Amino acid sequence: MKVEEVKKSLRGSIAPIITPFHEDESLDLDTLKSLIDWHIQSGSHGISVTGTTGEPSSLTLKERELVMETAIKAVNKRVPIVPGTGSTNHQESLHLTKLAQEMGADAAMVIVPYYNKPSQHALYKHFKLIADSVDIPLIIYNIPGRTAVNLEVKTLARLNEDCPNIIGVKESNKDFEHINRVLLNCGRDFLLYSGIELLCYPMLAIGGAGYISATANVLPSKVAEVYNAWDSGNVEEALKLHYDLMPLNDVLFKDTNPAPLKAALGMMGKINPTLRLPMDLPADSLQKEIRAVLADYGLVEKIGSEV
Repeated sequence: MKVEEVKKSLRGSIAPIITPFHEDESLDLDTLKSLIDWHIQSGSHGISVTGTTGEPSSLTLKERELVMETAIKAVNKRVPIVPGTGSTNHQESLHLTKLAQEMGADAAMVIVPYYNKPSQHALYKHFKLIADSVDIPLIIYNIPGRTAVNLEVKTLARLNEDCPNIIGVKESNKDFEHINRVLLNCGRDFLLYSGIELLCYPMLAIGGAGYISATANVLPSKVAEVYNAWDSGNVEEALKLHYDLMPLNDVLFKDTNPAPLKAALGMMGKINPTLRLPMDLPADSLQKEIRAVLADYGLVEKIGSEV
């Protein structure tokens, strides 16, 4: 698809899918394919893999390539697919983004490099060189809580001006003033996605294109319905769904993502709930709380102590 066609299609709930592992921590690609089918059948508007929720820093480069390839083939053009291709390493980010294009991804999501805390000038050069190396659209992923550096609006606006294929940003940024200024400075046609669950609905209200919400892993249909209701003009229904999802959103972020997600999906029978160290499943007390919330949503059966 051309850039403008992708911009029209990349709206709604783009589900950032976890990377499933077998009990021995090897990749479980069959389950990944099953999850993708479930998401598409449940109404997710797009698929993303190897973003923060996909534990990319726990994967080898070859494993990231394999997850991307498996996901792109599994999606099979049914919905847009946007793999995460960024890392702390510029050359690795460049390689993965080029590979995503070769594999047939509709776009790539490139995170602000984490740990090394680059300057705004260095961030501009990093993203500009990646954008210049490919033809597919790019979505920048700004998550200062993980990266320890915020991609400033003026830097993003400069990249938008200089790189026609940088079409949007995923903002996992609690500074809502910053988020408003993204559209003010980059233009209302710039694709703005929420990466914070409680801002998914508010982001739509200011002109956002959708969201890339980890909660979609657990309840993809309802997360997608928020956008569907908003897009159809049913604001009250969208707002109701926003508040309906809040207890689930809250419990899934009481430990570092994706640990609670994998615990929840394990309870639902969707995956073997395995993470790679230094990540691990939540403490037993939180797992009990997660199960109770899942039961409230009808996703697992209530147990005696929760009735």
